[in-house]
Amino acid sequence: MTRGATQVSNRRGPLSVPGAGRWRRTAVAAASGPALALPAQAQQTETAVITAGAAGQASAENFPVALRLLPARYRRHLMAVYTFARTVDDVGDEALPATAAPDQAHDQVQARDQARGHDQAHDKARVPAHPTNQAAHRLELLDDLDDDLGRLYRGETPRLAVIAQLDPAIAECGIPAQPFRDLIQANRQDQLVARYQTFADLTGYCELSANPVGRIVLYVFGAWTPRRARLSDKVCTALQLAEHWQDVAEDYRNGRVYLPAEDLDRFGCTDADLAAPTASQQLRALMSFQVTRASAWLSAGSPLIGTLRGAARVAVAGYVAGGRAALAAIEAADHDVLAATRKPAKPRLLAELARAYTRGR
Repeated sequence: MTRGATQVSNRRGPLSVPGAGRWRRTAVAAASGPALALPAQAQQTETAVITAGAAGQASAENFPVALRLLPARYRRHLMAVYTFARTVDDVGDEALPATAAPDQAHDQVQARDQARGHDQAHDKARVPAHPTNQAAHRLELLDDLDDDLGRLYRGETPRLAVIAQLDPAIAECGIPAQPFRDLIQANRQDQLVARYQTFADLTGYCELSANPVGRIVLYVFGAWTPRRARLSDKVCTALQLAEHWQDVAEDYRNGRVYLPAEDLDRFGCTDADLAAPTASQQLRALMSFQVTRASAWLSAGSPLIGTLRGAARVAVAGYVAGGRAALAAIEAADHDVLAATRKPAKPRLLAELARAYTRGR
């Protein structure tokens, strides 16, 4: 998943969930002491603090507000999934103590994985790179979540509330472990990757950061089938791409570039174009290409709507409508993604929702 990727020590932050947009970061207190040298109890406490911060912030964000429109049996499960996804994002995003040298951090990560007999089967994007001390610490916290998820699926008692809260959804909806582990793995990858060489590299990242959420949602609605999962993957990848294209300027300021290097080269764009206050003609041409590309992925997955009924149809139609409206907003700004973050107008969003729901695509 990371072939041709540029390594990085600080992650971008967002984790895309269909219809949720950018997760906002929660400010939490970092635990004291050397990175990766905390006692087990202190390490669990630090993860629990970040978990509590994510859960406390959840009630103020867009996704929980949208959940109120759904029947309670879906709302409860999706809220637990949302809190898990938000927590994973916060664990991978928070600034943590900087005390260990990069080489020491790398050695500690390797030693930890060997001691745990780390399961490479579900670490599809693990990168053999040298993380900084902060990134290594985040990797340790992400492993805490992964370990606790393993306890839940083995029938043991989880140590973290955010994992325990998933139990009813997993038990009642039959959600497998892999989508949750993929979300954790996306955040591991974020510790080490700042740029993507090819579009295939970028969509490979979306397989971890976005597609698992769509699959979990299908399970929650009792609608998972192999065909629906394939269609959902296209929708979720398209939504992740739309978010990346909206946030080109912000991501660049944060040291991240999601526009594939091969496309930047093809359209004659350099870092100077990305750092400018307004988009150059070559960058506008590139963004027009990327908007068309994301629209094609969204259209390819949109027949998923027509296979669904009831609350599931409403929810997925809303996700697709949000993606279409976001891409239309970029087009309406003549593809200038630097002067401002282009957000969809509410009338356009509602019109797209009605159209997607009635047409079933």
